[in-house]
Amino acid sequence: QVHLVESGGGVVQAGGSLRLSCAASGRTYSSYAVGWFRQAPGKERTFVATITWSGDTTYYADSVKGRFTISRDNAKNTVYLQMNSLKPEDTAIYYCATGRPSVTPALYDYWGQGTQVTISS
Repeated sequence: QVHLVESGGGVVQAGGSLRLSCAASGRTYSSYAVGWFRQAPGKERTFVATITWSGDTTYYADSVKGRFTISRDNAKNTVYLQMNSLKPEDTAIYYCATGRPSVTPALYDYWGQGTQVTISS
């Protein structure tokens, strides 16, 4: 089993930045791809970004490309999501998950509890 804990969420004004962290414990974390997803109230959970186990391949949703950066430090068992130029529509609960690199939530096996990100206009 892999246990994931997200942190770094909060309330910021539009145009601001946040860095989310996803800390893992349990089975060999570095063997898995890690994805970030988000879920706004009343909406489905959607893909944000993913990174392969080696960190050499990343993929982003079009809505965040150029603004968000995913990275990982396997020595610290932590994956980061740097979010810049934030917009009110980025408001959601952000979740990290481990599994196969994909935009599909069903291909991720373990999920964190989520961290709330709120962007004020």
